[in-house]
Amino acid sequence: MSGRISLIDLETDDVFAQLLFDGATTMLGRVPNSHRIAAHAPFMQLMLTPFTAVMQREGGGSCLTSKLKEMVIIKTSHTNGCKY
Repeated sequence: MSGRISLIDLETDDVFAQLLFDGATTMLGRVPNSHRIAAHAPFMQLMLTPFTAVMQREGGGSCLTSKLKEMVIIKTSHTNGCKY
């Protein structure tokens, strides 16, 4: 056992997970891997999608621009040695 949590397949037969994946695609333009992991706990995924949308996109109560948010993501990834 590798100790890693598996990603839920995007073509899952789980109707609720599929609805949440569709919502993530609508709100974010794709289904991030974090959401595929969160699908193991559907209630958490239900909360994660709108939170991620607000944190990464303009509007929805956020006062930061998308450009500034993306700069923070890039700087954080670079600082942590992440290739993402």
